Amino acid sequence: MPLQALQVLEKKIEQRIRLFEMKNGIRLDDEVRFIRSWIEKPLTMGAVTPSGRILARTMASYVDPSIPGPIIELGPGTGPVTEALVEQGVDPSRLVLVEFNPDFCRLLRQRYPDATVIRGDAYSLQRVIGSSLAQPAAAVVSGLPLVTKPLKARVRLIREAFRLLRPCAPFVQFTYAVMPPIPRSLVGVSSEASERIWMNVPPARVWVYRKD
Repeated sequence: MPLQALQVLEKKIEQRIRLFEMKNGIRLDDEVRFIRSWIEKPLTMGAVTPSGRILARTMASYVDPSIPGPIIELGPGTGPVTEALVEQGVDPSRLVLVEFNPDFCRLLRQRYPDATVIRGDAYSLQRVIGSSLAQPAAAVVSGLPLVTKPLKARVRLIREAFRLLRPCAPFVQFTYAVMPPIPRSLVGVSSEASERIWMNVPPARVWVYRKD
């Protein structure tokens, strides 16, 4: 094949890849990063692939940018939900991103230089965040794989999150599971759920918890 024709073909392939990325709300290089990390440590990952655009936007929709305070994101990965929060109107400087994977931390710092990126275990939330919060948080948005943890660890996490949040501020969590990641019977906590998002791969649902 002549060089010029090969260059035209490569350009068409690149255009189709970018079109696919735009339609599905993903970046293929992020897909590769996620899959590699999932193979290495499957139980530390909330998903095999980054959250789809619809799921990310649904999670971000529960965050009110007009309420003051930082927005804490747990397990942001490569940042699809982070991007949706910014599109929702959240100033990147308000974001506190808690991520365990060092490669993802470096990527997040490149993509969101104004955000506070903290490398650490989100299941030890208060210890990891420490004095990073100057005021109560307006929301916690979580992509952690809660259902892979014992119930005691999940309840401890949400209790720690509520101690960092404003009164009635949301703890937003997505899950692929049929059952809620935090029991609806948890004393002193109210919950609501989105419709199942069938367009996500795999289908997911967003749960929102607030301290009564």
